Amino acid sequence: MEGILVAIVGAGPSGLATSACLNTMSIPNIVLEQEDCCASLWKKRAYDRLKLHLAKQYCSLPHLPHRPSTPKFMSKDTFVAYIDDYAEKFNVKPRYNRMVVSSYYDKTEKKWRIEAKNTVTGEIELYVAKFLVVATGENSKPFIPEIRGLESFKGDIVHASEYKSGLVYGGKRVLVVGCGNSGMEISRDLSDFGAQTSILIRSPFHVLTREMVFLGMKLLNYLPVNVVDNILLLNAKLVFGSLTKRGIHRPAQGPFAFKAATGKTPVIDRGAIEKIQAGEIEVLPEIVNINGSYVEFKNGVVKIFDAIVFATGYRSVAYNWLKEYYYVLNDNGKPIKKPPKNWKGENGLYCVGLTGMGLPGVSADATAIAADIKQIIKADKSLLH
Repeated sequence: MEGILVAIVGAGPSGLATSACLNTMSIPNIVLEQEDCCASLWKKRAYDRLKLHLAKQYCSLPHLPHRPSTPKFMSKDTFVAYIDDYAEKFNVKPRYNRMVVSSYYDKTEKKWRIEAKNTVTGEIELYVAKFLVVATGENSKPFIPEIRGLESFKGDIVHASEYKSGLVYGGKRVLVVGCGNSGMEISRDLSDFGAQTSILIRSPFHVLTREMVFLGMKLLNYLPVNVVDNILLLNAKLVFGSLTKRGIHRPAQGPFAFKAATGKTPVIDRGAIEKIQAGEIEVLPEIVNINGSYVEFKNGVVKIFDAIVFATGYRSVAYNWLKEYYYVLNDNGKPIKKPPKNWKGENGLYCVGLTGMGLPGVSADATAIAADIKQIIKADKSLLH
């Protein structure tokens, strides 16, 4: 058994940022990570041509801005290098291959008991901590929705987390399920490599360019959301025109208002829309049934596919190992409290990076958690002993 003041579960950007903030305050902490590296989603489960959609000033972690020489919009590899530099600079040393299997709050001792399996040795390790930070992120477990007949599909079924490149799909008929940023970029990548690409779109969403989003985030410092949204919508209409005839509908609310209300981020176009407008990527509605290689859609169309790529996101799995998850999270793995106190639960339990606000949200949560723990320690210095 090992006693520690703060235990952080997860060594993605959320966990690294929290540990770094604590380290700058000389607050002892450990980071437990089930993979063999930090930021495993970025290093192992991101497709080759991925680029960050936000400008670099919105993609940094606390206490370390990007270098002036860093491109405004970073590649995956550039961001991964930044993450590695960040961990080294702030002396964050995760304990890798530690899969947390159980954690509960000991009301007698008023501490968290955490059991982690060392996946290399098979041993179970016990940690006892005054504070516990859930930093496993929103992208913990790949999610594939239930679709009637999916088990009968004869082709390849791939989640976006396993997708690397369209190179292997050249000449094949591929359906992309999911029209968020990953789905759109994957569909473009497939088309670029010669796949006969279709994308399933069910719900309204906004389409913007990276520069539009950058402009909008700047303007939000000076103008109300509705004014900024109207400016962005005007720009979007000038650039993309009407997409309705191609099966893409805009929500009634503007981009930032819609994001605030639903958590759904605008699609940042990287070339997929042009291909959709040119008919190179076909838009299809909801799937009704799958029978072998045949996929039937809500509009009555039946098509044959060789592969289906599910860009349908991830689900948080904290409730699988955190007994009292309801101290800070709801059943969907989201914070119970609304911002700005979304990060704080009961009995020393915290969560970071679960608000759907991306890296800016991660930074805000990590900074707030470290400051809160510091205040608690200041009031009771015996916690350091």
